[in-house]
Amino acid sequence: MLKLFKTNIGRLRLIGLLEGISLLILAGIAVPLKYGLHQPALVSKMGPVHGTLFLLFVFNTFSVAIQQKWDKATTVKILLSCLIPFGTFYIDYKILRPSYEQDIKLNKGL
Repeated sequence: MLKLFKTNIGRLRLIGLLEGISLLILAGIAVPLKYGLHQPALVSKMGPVHGTLFLLFVFNTFSVAIQQKWDKATTVKILLSCLIPFGTFYIDYKILRPSYEQDIKLNKGL
């Protein structure tokens, strides 16, 4: 797990995981609590956390896209994934993990 911090794409994978979890908590737990039980506390705490992770994901996606020389379609897919629940997990499985593994092989495991 710590080796993910050593590469840009590894950091993007971690941020994507955290962003995906925060979106699920916000949309699946916090918002229903706010509107169903009139308890807005979790939204007021998770909203800024999710917003920060969202921005980190977007900025890091552009950084990695430039470094990895991704085409526009791949970059757009990755950016759109953070708008859909479970999207970042799917994109991690289909695009980010294979790119990360290839990056590790090229850099001989860091």
